[in-house]
Amino acid sequence: MGPLRVAIVGAGNIARVHAKALAAVTEAGGPVPAALVAVTDVDDSQLRSFGAEFGVRETYRHLTDLLNQGRPDLVHLCTPPATHYPLALGCLRAGVSVLVEKPPTISLREFDGLAAAQGTAAGTQGAGTQGAGTQGAGTQGAGAQGAAAQGTATGVQAAGEGPPWFAAVFQHRFGSGQRRLKALAAAGVLGRPLVAICHTTWFRDQAYFDVPWRGRWDTEGGGPTMGHGIHQMDMLLDVLGDWTEVSAVARTQARTMPTEDVSLAHVTFANGAVASVVNSVLSPREETYLRFDFERATVEVTHLYGYGDDDWRVTPAPGCHDEVLKAWRHAEHGTRSGHAAQFAHVLAALGAGRRPPVGPAEAGRTMALVAGIYASAFTGRPVTPEQLAPGTPFYARMNGGNPA
Repeated sequence: MGPLRVAIVGAGNIARVHAKALAAVTEAGGPVPAALVAVTDVDDSQLRSFGAEFGVRETYRHLTDLLNQGRPDLVHLCTPPATHYPLALGCLRAGVSVLVEKPPTISLREFDGLAAAQGTAAGTQGAGTQGAGTQGAGTQGAGAQGAAAQGTATGVQAAGEGPPWFAAVFQHRFGSGQRRLKALAAAGVLGRPLVAICHTTWFRDQAYFDVPWRGRWDTEGGGPTMGHGIHQMDMLLDVLGDWTEVSAVARTQARTMPTEDVSLAHVTFANGAVASVVNSVLSPREETYLRFDFERATVEVTHLYGYGDDDWRVTPAPGCHDEVLKAWRHAEHGTRSGHAAQFAHVLAALGAGRRPPVGPAEAGRTMALVAGIYASAFTGRPVTPEQLAPGTPFYARMNGGNPA
């Protein structure tokens, strides 16, 4: 068997991040051999530039041709958010697993559509029949539950357990600091989780949002809650698990655009923990900050777009110093968060015939919290996951169909 054949859809900036990360994994002797063999983009100049930069000889203008002629084992989807659903669905229906950049879709309905399309027989429908306007997300029945129903909706994630699979890029789960925290929390070393803080305070000027597809509900699915803070909220949920209620406000304070430029939320978790969440693109001193207060220790990370081990701090509670610090120092270390860290796990899973991370169960929980924040902000009321079920306004659109 030859190396896993990887293709990239979209040849812009984030595609270059993917290509460099994939090269880093393979050059480091990754878990299985893999090769970037094909790329597609609608822009000829981008396509030629990308192919020349990364030595990709198979370049295509259409996804159909890439899937039929390039024969990839895995497609990385690196296009604007509104295109994720139809393009990913085309890959799955052609029998090809797909790894989708954040946000994986722009609604819970679309997300459930992709989850339900997993494990279907390859070749039952040509990918070429899928275009951005040829099939709406509303045609996808995700079963009795959607991504919002955390414990069960993700149980309808596929028609079968085998490939093709749908996974989302949430790379900050895979740095050793996050994995160390999650492992120690699960083992009970840190005690019960009590309070958490999740702040994404970044800065984006007006020119950033003047790009036609940014800051719009119909093309990006939301503002910084969806497009920026989603990574940090995913880290929060990765540690604390299912959320049960969220109360939020969202405002457009300074930028000219239909979506919010800041949101604030209070989140309650099934384990009793509570968290404060801030998502902002108005903050000149940029920072990404997460803090977890457990019974036996506080664990914090401060970074911007990626962390290393030195960005984490642990402060044991009185009487817990030696045990907590010993466990922290002897746990996993040495891996910086980033695309390469996740890609190594994705390739290892595919090489072993397993579902790659981060699948619908995990990504769906994060998408549901984003929808819950928007639902609470628009309605002025606390929201539970059950209120985001199929047939409800915020299941179909992140703004619930409200005018901008």
